[in-house]
Amino acid sequence: MDSQHKRDTALVDHAIITRRSVRAFLDTPVPHDVVNEILAVASRAPSGTNAQPWRVYVLSGDAKLKLSADVLTAYDDPQRDSKYREEYPYYPREWVAPYIDRRRKVGWDLYSLLQISREDKARMHAQHSRNFTFFGAPVGMIFTIDRILEQGSWLDYGMFLQSIMVAARARGLDTCPQAAFTQFHAVIANHLRLPEDEMVVCGMALGYADPAAIENTLSTEREPVSGFARFLS
Repeated sequence: MDSQHKRDTALVDHAIITRRSVRAFLDTPVPHDVVNEILAVASRAPSGTNAQPWRVYVLSGDAKLKLSADVLTAYDDPQRDSKYREEYPYYPREWVAPYIDRRRKVGWDLYSLLQISREDKARMHAQHSRNFTFFGAPVGMIFTIDRILEQGSWLDYGMFLQSIMVAARARGLDTCPQAAFTQFHAVIANHLRLPEDEMVVCGMALGYADPAAIENTLSTEREPVSGFARFLS
């Protein structure tokens, strides 16, 4: 591998490895042209038969604030669990090890940084609600998919989302993919005037990480390659 290839590899690896879920952003604007460029790069993600199943709603300014206000109102509704439902199950209906252990660890590691105790339900509620303001990011994105598409297109969608996050890191930006929005599909659909055949996949915050925010020091663990890969020959 020559020196240029080594530099290229290092840049790509750096963008992937430094990607993280940022939960506090600066209000520094992200130019429209930069967002457009990121999406154009990500659109090169592979998809079966080049179906390109992704649709993106990019929100900033008043449009973002109004959507956040609508979703926050629904989130604070004491009857939200009976009034609002997700259109697809993002998480398993029943958690088992090792997935439940990883879920609990990242949750309590975050709450520990924020000094939120297990008994402090009000602060937990408030922290979770920050999802719906896109954690203060200047740009929020809502991703949707055509209901007619099947599991293969959802796999393709994941590659598209990852490509957005890596392209953002390459430009010094950070992101947070957000499944929290899925429960409020009806609210989002009404706000964005989604057609009946379109459903919310997730949201994503995009902007510059706040370096002073303690929650942005959270570093999640990863299983070593030996724990999830088998090499056969």
